[in-house]
Amino acid sequence: MFRQMVTLALLAGLGCSAAPRMALPAPAQDIDPGKVKGRQKAVLAGGCFWCTEAVFEAVAGVEKVVSGYSGGDLASATYEMVGSGRTKHAESIEVTYDPAKISYGRILQIFFAVAHDPTQLNRQGPDYGPQYRSAIFCANEDEKRVAAGYIAQLEQAKAFSGKIVTELAPLKAFYPAEDYHQDFVKRNPNHPYVVVNSSPKVAKLRKEFPALLKP
Repeated sequence: MFRQMVTLALLAGLGCSAAPRMALPAPAQDIDPGKVKGRQKAVLAGGCFWCTEAVFEAVAGVEKVVSGYSGGDLASATYEMVGSGRTKHAESIEVTYDPAKISYGRILQIFFAVAHDPTQLNRQGPDYGPQYRSAIFCANEDEKRVAAGYIAQLEQAKAFSGKIVTELAPLKAFYPAEDYHQDFVKRNPNHPYVVVNSSPKVAKLRKEFPALLKP
């Protein structure tokens, strides 16, 4: 299925997220890497998973990114089901990372700074519906503490012109998306949706976080 309103995005330039009013600070709270064992996973939702996947695949310390679905009630999910808006799932990514190289807090900083616009309610750029909502699915109390603290920190700093609407929810399950969605930006760099919506976010990452990029 083709992405919603791609033509409108091309004409109106709706692909890029609204810029924060300031360079976002690192989270004041974070998870101590010495207190976690092995690789960790973060599950985030910020609109089209093609876009968020492409951003985090370029980040040093991130070993794998899978596009999928999370946050719904049903015990399974497909693109058609989620696209209907009736399952309560959101397009999400599962980020597997090495906490010795990048922290959970730093991942959230990138998520808020360049991966999406956390002030857009149930939409992201040209895509509309609850399946495109901004959400952080927390696997434990440490993730919840860091995420809630960072949102409060950004709100207090008035980092965005609008209110942050990012949902914090417990991680119940993550369902990988169909194979044709995985690595979509890498495989389709000239796709119109990618050119307008995904590539500018990766370019923004490279500009704002050059020290955090993979070689």
